Amino acid sequence: MTRVIFVLNGPNLNLLGKREPGIYGALTLEAIEEACRMEAETLGFQADCRQSNHEGVLVDWLHEANDKAAGVAINPGAYGHTSIALHDAIRAISVPVVELHISNIHAREPFRHKTMTSAAAKGVICGFGQDSYLLALRALKTLTE
Repeated sequence: MTRVIFVLNGPNLNLLGKREPGIYGALTLEAIEEACRMEAETLGFQADCRQSNHEGVLVDWLHEANDKAAGVAINPGAYGHTSIALHDAIRAISVPVVELHISNIHAREPFRHKTMTSAAAKGVICGFGQDSYLLALRALKTLTE
């Protein structure tokens, strides 16, 4: 049976390809999800890709991952900077969570330099565009071996 990795995306990531392409690139979320599915398959996983603009839905999915996934790659979007609820949900589950961001959050506005969620995650990857997702999947492969 193939192990599942949840790939979770937070608010506004459904607008990838249209929203600030100079920062986030021209790829759509659908294209990134397809690349994640292909990479996950190469790594021996199945990627379950999901996106929500609602914080509570992301919390629910993290809880679900504890029972159904080997790990989680999460791009929390702006919630990463504000959500104690996501921080607590990550800490509450036993599967490894890797936080990721498309842009280098440390090279942007000062309010983006720190995330509430990063201290709860096993690691953080940022600044590599779409490849941030693929690197997160590779990290989860190492963390779950």
